[in-house]
Parts: sequence; structure tokens; C-alpha cells
Amino acid sequence: MNSALRLAAPLLLLTAATWTAAADLQINFKGPTGLYSIEQWEKDWPGCGWQDGVAEGNLSLVERAGTHYLRVDYQPGEIGPEENGCGWRYPVGTRQTAELIYAVRFSPDFDWVKGGKLPGLCGGPENVSGGRPADGTNGFSARLMWRTDGRGEAYLYHVNQPGRYGDRVPFPDDFRFPSDTPVRVRMRVTMNEPGKKNGALSVWIRIGDETSATEREVVRRNDLEWRSVPTFGVDSIDFETFHGGSNKSWAPKKDSWAEFGAISLK
Repeated sequence: MNSALRLAAPLLLLTAATWTAAADLQINFKGPTGLYSIEQWEKDWPGCGWQDGVAEGNLSLVERAGTHYLRVDYQPGEIGPEENGCGWRYPVGTRQTAELIYAVRFSPDFDWVKGGKLPGLCGGPENVSGGRPADGTNGFSARLMWRTDGRGEAYLYHVNQPGRYGDRVPFPDDFRFPSDTPVRVRMRVTMNEPGKKNGALSVWIRIGDETSATEREVVRRNDLEWRSVPTFGVDSIDFETFHGGSNKSWAPKKDSWAEFGAISLK
């Protein structure tokens, strides 16, 4: 997508979000299996100002045990949401605290390479990511990443990020995302009081099905400054997933995919 359009689109989304009641929501995929069309994407994710990867054919709906999942194919040799995976910003109404939950399952023998992005939460009048730092007035983002060998981390854009390309908060050293295994992600973001470093982020991961696995807290931060003004909060699901990274040394060398489902926000 044209970067200028992508930067401008959230201005419209924020306006729309301020008029939307901040109610709990759940995203269910009910369309036909097969290629995920723009028309179906618009039904499932209404109000988005832009998309990457849908028009390029990187997504499909698959059925597993009677449930539909959104499958993202990560194109070998490519990086970024347009050429390798997908990305969009889904307005959910403005909140001071939001908790995002989703399931993900990585393909067997998934090609982790150097790393890639997983969905999270964001807010503000701009898309604060991709080397566009947070300045306290333009927004924030909190996504997850897989890294080499399935390691994990939170990837944050906030007022006190140490460099242009965000702030990385590693998961515990012994953590690994598995392949071909259900994973449940739960992320909670709480906005700070403007001018104070009291914003919070917590991330919990459960590996395996709910009858046999225990949820584990992998990130806890209570010292974050997401904003310096009171004019925005958490207002969108930042549904981005792709390999990268700034160059093709991050690109997968073989076919890899991930399936997403059970997406909810409260």
C-alpha cells in the first residue's frame, strides 16, 4: 500500500473509533473456505482504512474440526505485510484498558529465520510502527514477535523507546513458540496517565489445548509511557503478521503459514 495513504488513513479511523461504543467483541470467520477475498475481509473487519496482503492473495479461510481459521501464507523470499503476510488496523472504540486474545498455530517446520510480527494493539492518530517513533502525541503500538528458533518478545513503540525501531521486551530465555501446536495469546494494555510512566503491558501464552496446558505470563511492564496527551487511548487491533525486519535476510526460504482464530477483545 502507498505509505502516504497508510499514514493518513488512521486519522479517519480514530474519528470513527471515538463514536464507537467500547464493547466486547469477537471476530468469527463464517465465509466460504478458500481464498480470502477483499469482500469477505470487509465483512469480517469493517471500518479499516487500508489493508496489505489480502488483495495480494496471501490469505485464505480453512476449516479445522468444524471451526474456520484465517490462514496467512508467508511468501518465500519476501518480507513485509504486503509481499510476505498481511496487515491492517481494525478500529474497536477508544479504551483506557484493552485485552486482546487470539489463537495461532504455526505450520509444521515453520521457517522462523530472524523473526516476524504477530498481532497486537495500537492507538492514536498515526500508525506508529515501521521506524516511525512514538512522540507522545502521534500514537503507540504493542505487537508480538517470533524470533530465531521460535523465541518470543513484545515489540513496542512508546514515548521512551530506545531507538527509531521500537523497543524489544524478550520472553523468558526458555520460551519457544512451537510449530504445529495450538497457541493462545492474551495481551493486556493499560494506558498511562499523561506525563507519567505508569502505563502497563502484560502478555500470557498458553501452549497446547485448554484441557492440558497452563497459561504462562511472559511479559509484565508497569512503567510505560504510551502517550503525553489524553486525546487517544487503545483504539485498534493491529492485525499484522509477516517476516521482517528491514531486508530480505529475514525472508523465509520455504513455504510457511500460520492459522489465526478465536479472536476477541474486552
